[in-house]
Amino acid sequence: MKVGGGVALGCPRAVAFPGIFFGRSRPAFRCYSSSSSSSPDHVSFIKDVAATQAPEHLNELLKILQVRGEEIISPGAKRGLIPLAIPLSRKGSDSVTALLRWPTAPSGMEMPLVEVRKYGVWLLAKNVDQYIHRVLVEADANSHQERERADELFRISAGAEKKLYEKGDFIASKISCLDTYILKKVGLFPDVLERRVKQHFDNGDNISALVTGEFYTKKEHFPGFARPFVFNAEILLKVGRNVEAKDAARGALKSPWWTLGCEYHEVANIAEWEDEQIEYIKEKVTEEGRQADLKKGKEPAQVALDEAAFLLDLASIDGTWDDCVKRIAECYREAGLRDVANFVVYRD
Repeated sequence: MKVGGGVALGCPRAVAFPGIFFGRSRPAFRCYSSSSSSSPDHVSFIKDVAATQAPEHLNELLKILQVRGEEIISPGAKRGLIPLAIPLSRKGSDSVTALLRWPTAPSGMEMPLVEVRKYGVWLLAKNVDQYIHRVLVEADANSHQERERADELFRISAGAEKKLYEKGDFIASKISCLDTYILKKVGLFPDVLERRVKQHFDNGDNISALVTGEFYTKKEHFPGFARPFVFNAEILLKVGRNVEAKDAARGALKSPWWTLGCEYHEVANIAEWEDEQIEYIKEKVTEEGRQADLKKGKEPAQVALDEAAFLLDLASIDGTWDDCVKRIAECYREAGLRDVANFVVYRD
């Protein structure tokens, strides 16, 4: 279910929230210095601006990202990015690693770690601990090739290592395939599951590829993300099951478009939709569209959250995030989400 770009499980759109006042003052926050190797400013930003709890091992994560060649950047460096992102580091000229601040996350859902792209985000891990766990496993498995780097990763992860992974566990498990170990012992990752499907196809095992693709789409695995359904549509198309592929693609487009893992039109082509969905959503965010929903009995907060979700969808088509930030924040304000609205409009 879309919730102003976030997800609440099990329903087609947003839930209503009580209205509260927003916007009298901008949160005070000191910009982060990229020359620093620690995370106090990111922690403060997450608490004071994003109005949520910082991950326990955020400091270790930032050090890991640095060792992996990424440049730590200010959490307020949000210009040009989807406004729900909390930037952590930059990898190259067009890729930012960030935490995703769901506007109305279900209770207990941690902030996912994502790679921010022009059209939206690619899920790296469902939480920070899961990502660190995977990095340590991979470093341990490849330590014979990069011993110095592996030792450094374990050194800077000392605070998390004992809780997440003990050096040597991969070898001791007797599991020969690294991907299998990750899926069994660490967690589910989109890139690992997609690689597994491709391996099945390469081995001529189409049945296992399809079964894995369907497993990927189970709603409890990656709630809120459309990418599993997009990938499933692609593999169904690959084996000639075009009608099922079309249905899967249309199902993917019921989730936030910025979670597709690719550009909107790639999925719309499989769904055999032209621009009718885009035009429909553009109509929904007009004053006439809002009034029509209100006349149907929708709560004002529900209408506001739906509009925020629609605006994020539209912005994902061309990556025009900055053009709609103010209106998205107003929608969250109207829905009673003052803290989310403050966070959305914040820029260094």
